[in-house]
Amino acid sequence: MDFEHLADLSMREVFWVTRAKGQYAVPGGPEYQQGMAGKILRDDLIRLQTPASRQDYPELLRRVVALVEVDGQEVEMVFLTNNLEWSAASIIELYRCRWQIEVFFKQIKQTLQLADFWAPAPMRCGGRLWTALLVYLLLRYLAFLSEWSHKLQSALYADVAWLCGKKWMG
Repeated sequence: MDFEHLADLSMREVFWVTRAKGQYAVPGGPEYQQGMAGKILRDDLIRLQTPASRQDYPELLRRVVALVEVDGQEVEMVFLTNNLEWSAASIIELYRCRWQIEVFFKQIKQTLQLADFWAPAPMRCGGRLWTALLVYLLLRYLAFLSEWSHKLQSALYADVAWLCGKKWMG
């Protein structure tokens, strides 16, 4: 984890939330919450444990431990943030929204398979790729409005291939 970058964000007064995947911290301040409240298991202030990480981020951090639903099962996750004012539920919701955005971009990347369409002269296909991306977003939005559950991948991939003048072998 790049604590130096997180410290830079904090100095610029940017709020951030990240998922902690290791033991970074020791208790360093008061607890916001003692015991379990709903799906929030713990909410407290911490200091980073190692001298190197403490040098990169010397300030207190907030650690929120919560049960989060992943693939239909509740999993314990640990979140770190520099936001000391929001509720623990708001911090978890912010991370959930951030994760939905990442999943969305991953789906675009997998569905359009943009690497297949780069030509030696990128400008030749650039306008077509932007058109394909806009069509994809429009189709996703229409599918959302109509609660259509079918996959767009194969049909859209064939259309993008056609737009870029390639044959699709699907």
